Amino acid sequence: MTAQHETAKPMDGVNVLDFCWVAVGPMTTKYLGEYGATVVRVESVKRPGTLRSAAPFKDGVSGINRSAYFASYNVNKMGITVDMRHSRARELMLRMAKWAHIVTENFTPGTMESWGLGFDQLKEVNPGIVMFSTSMMGRGGPMEKQPGFGPVLSSLVGLTNLTGWPDRVPVNPYGAYTDFIVPRFAVAAILAGLDRSRRTGEGIHIDMSQLETTLHFSAPVLLDYAVNGREQTRAGNRDPGAAPHGAFPCAGDDRWIALGCFSDDHWEGLQRTIAPDGSGWPYNPDFATLLGRKANEDELEQLLSTWTSSWDVGALMETLQSSGVPAGMVNDCRDLFDDAQLQHRGHFQWLDHPEIGPYATDRSEMVFSLSPGSLDTPAPLLGEHNARVLKDLIGLTDDEYESLEEDGVLE
Repeated sequence: MTAQHETAKPMDGVNVLDFCWVAVGPMTTKYLGEYGATVVRVESVKRPGTLRSAAPFKDGVSGINRSAYFASYNVNKMGITVDMRHSRARELMLRMAKWAHIVTENFTPGTMESWGLGFDQLKEVNPGIVMFSTSMMGRGGPMEKQPGFGPVLSSLVGLTNLTGWPDRVPVNPYGAYTDFIVPRFAVAAILAGLDRSRRTGEGIHIDMSQLETTLHFSAPVLLDYAVNGREQTRAGNRDPGAAPHGAFPCAGDDRWIALGCFSDDHWEGLQRTIAPDGSGWPYNPDFATLLGRKANEDELEQLLSTWTSSWDVGALMETLQSSGVPAGMVNDCRDLFDDAQLQHRGHFQWLDHPEIGPYATDRSEMVFSLSPGSLDTPAPLLGEHNARVLKDLIGLTDDEYESLEEDGVLE
């Protein structure tokens, strides 16, 4: 659901019936809504989605419409509530499927079929429908119904084994890390399916395994094992192809600079920055080559930490970058909202929510020169658009709508 703009958006006129929940699915359909698709999110009063009860909440007060997670990932969508176990729910959703060009879901495989809304059933009422299904393991196979969320999947694909320090237990990457990988692949797959449907008139079912999608991020590690038989594991902040490589303390409370020297040019830039006169520890012959720096990495990191600790982090970042050294300050949330580059590109968009009030959400990282996307409407309240969607979009009469309400279908 988007406001009218003089410039058409790439997905204007595309209708999406969205059964997705938690994070992967809603983040995927947020992209579609931002670029013009009309997205209708299907929920249930009897079983609200997980993110509706996920902190953080506005002012720390929980509520079904107060989750910042839900508010961020469901922008530009309309929301309806349907009790999918009701005997009349299937008929109603098939009418919605006739309206839709795309149906999305990320339930355990077999859930949509149990409601009589599998791809074969949807195709009967809409031969050109594009159905997108994503689950943790993908359809078929001995583990297709394994339950789990992002942190579980991070472990299954080996990311947890690579995160942390060699002498400590494995550490999950921040949050549901895999949930932020899959949507980028998912959008591309959906657009390819839509293109095929438009060219051929035939519907298509896309089955995306989140396990296999995330494995792409482990490609270098898997290749090393396949080619060399070498099992990479936790190395803290170190990198086999760079030294120094890590986060080093700066002046102030919990301020850090991240840097990495992957080439001789990077190292020489760091040498010049630390000791412009060409003397001192940076010019120790033991540090002259990457192999030498790797062999003496503990000493190198200790010396570098002592040097960085007196610097203001922002000034050090600019100084290192001007010397050709890849470096960046370790930002916290306040830094990100104050970041000049993000402000220039308008990354954070502010919307006004009926219960939360003004809140910020991320816009897409892509800027289309001729048809930019936009975030225009806040996430829907639970069941906010029942009447609008069912009457205006699929043409239910007042009597039909009231009958559904009275029978408890819209719960």
